[in-house]
Amino acid sequence: MCLHPSACPAASSSDREAAKPVVSYPEQGWTLLCNGVVHFDDTGELLPDGSIIAPHRGQAPAVAA
Repeated sequence: MCLHPSACPAASSSDREAAKPVVSYPEQGWTLLCNGVVHFDDTGELLPDGSIIAPHRGQAPAVAA
């Protein structure tokens, strides 16, 4: 899918989120990357083959009492 000079990471690679955005709908909470991955604001992903990557946010910081 990449048409720019440096190819983006494949949708199956661990760094797939580094691909360039093609279409972005921040009001809807998602971005289509040029490797075919739909990246959601909650860090979840939908891969081109239809498989799902669950949200993978880090742990919330500890709050002092």
